[in-house]
Amino acid sequence: MGITKTIGFTKETNDMAEVLKALGHPARLAIMQLLMKSNSCICGDLVEELPLAQSTVSKHLSELKKAGLIKGTITGKNLCYCIDEVGFEKIKYFFQNVTKHLDKNKTTLFQMFFENIK
Repeated sequence: MGITKTIGFTKETNDMAEVLKALGHPARLAIMQLLMKSNSCICGDLVEELPLAQSTVSKHLSELKKAGLIKGTITGKNLCYCIDEVGFEKIKYFFQNVTKHLDKNKTTLFQMFFENIK
């Protein structure tokens, strides 16, 4: 597989691409869903909840952490994971801007939709 070209794009664009790519895997989405269900950080429970080997879960956790979506803290001998609020604020801001753009152009989008179904 070829290398993704990132030169020529802003740092913000490349960073958001990494975040969205990290969320683009079903195992990582499942991890995020498990973290959302928990009121506290999750330590070793993730492997028990997912149909994946411990090494595979660790790799997915590493990718989510690298993308800034989760954070890990050491508690005794365990590494516990939580959602990183800062990372999700970036996603929230990105999609709020998309939503604003769509709301601004809503009339045009609805017209295009209804013209296509006629």
